[in-house]
Amino acid sequence: MNFYKIFIISSLTTLTVGCNGKQNSTKNLFSLVINQGETKIQEGNTVEITIKNRKNTPIDSVTYSLNDVPVTVGDGKFKIDTEKLGDHTLYANVYHEGEVSEISETITVLANNPPKIYSYTILNEFPHDIKAYTQGLEFHDGQLYESTGRRGQSTLRKVNFETGEVEKKIDLDDIYFGEGITIINNKIFQLTWQKRTGFIYDLDSFEKTGSFQYNQSKEGWGLTNDGDHIYKSDGTDKIWILDPETLQEKDFIQTVTNSSVFNKANELEFVDGLIYANVYLKDSAMIIDAKTGAIIGVIDFRGLKNKVTQHADLDVLNGIAYHPERKTFFITGKNWDKMFEVQIHEK
Repeated sequence: MNFYKIFIISSLTTLTVGCNGKQNSTKNLFSLVINQGETKIQEGNTVEITIKNRKNTPIDSVTYSLNDVPVTVGDGKFKIDTEKLGDHTLYANVYHEGEVSEISETITVLANNPPKIYSYTILNEFPHDIKAYTQGLEFHDGQLYESTGRRGQSTLRKVNFETGEVEKKIDLDDIYFGEGITIINNKIFQLTWQKRTGFIYDLDSFEKTGSFQYNQSKEGWGLTNDGDHIYKSDGTDKIWILDPETLQEKDFIQTVTNSSVFNKANELEFVDGLIYANVYLKDSAMIIDAKTGAIIGVIDFRGLKNKVTQHADLDVLNGIAYHPERKTFFITGKNWDKMFEVQIHEK
């Protein structure tokens, strides 16, 4: 009996190794080389593809696709034409000797142009709660709403932006660190940082009506919306696109410049097809094309922090809200005692 057990195990092992060996040898026959090894490519440029044939195996034909979309390659070249920038997977199906081998390579599609540099002009200064660790800021029907952070101090509040008076407020449980907010369909959506949980409130009463869990995103940072979709930052290079009814992460864009992928989008604001995003730990904000992810501008907000009361708890610039009637932006920071109404202009 032992002999037969050993024989069967040995046979199975040999068969497995043989099968795996065949699969591996087939899989490792070919590889893709993009632009001689340079896989960062600006949108609209031409990609040169070389199939490395390790054992000079006769190739019958090759088909290509970028993600799931077939692409036509002529003379080993094709032009990058994608709406969304960032990481994409180029697949090649190599047909040879009655078999097919799928090989792939990740390419990073970058923006065509470097970001433009913008500055600001201060139009007004308004009082702001010096104890508000601002994480989210948004105007809705002329009213300002704010989310504040830190465990044990996190709140959702409605604020009179001219006086700084807190007109309505709800405290979060001490275990939560409040983050970004947005308002859509008469609901306020609020993120928390690391608990992978967001909350839903009735806009008028501030009554908590529900909660939601994050999907693929790791953390909660910033929120905004375009009237149809919610956009969510999570500290990575992705800005997630959520269904406002189910809060499911349906898609994402990646934030990129003409030279690299960038991962510091924090508090968000959507205006006319563009996402304005505070840059984490910096006195600046990005202007992002909401369809492509291209960072088309950078706003230099240096100098604002020097205009507020300097104190031990003073923290970084964070909080950007657009007032559609006034067509101006409101800017503040964590534990700042002022909020600034500014006009943004190109340098």
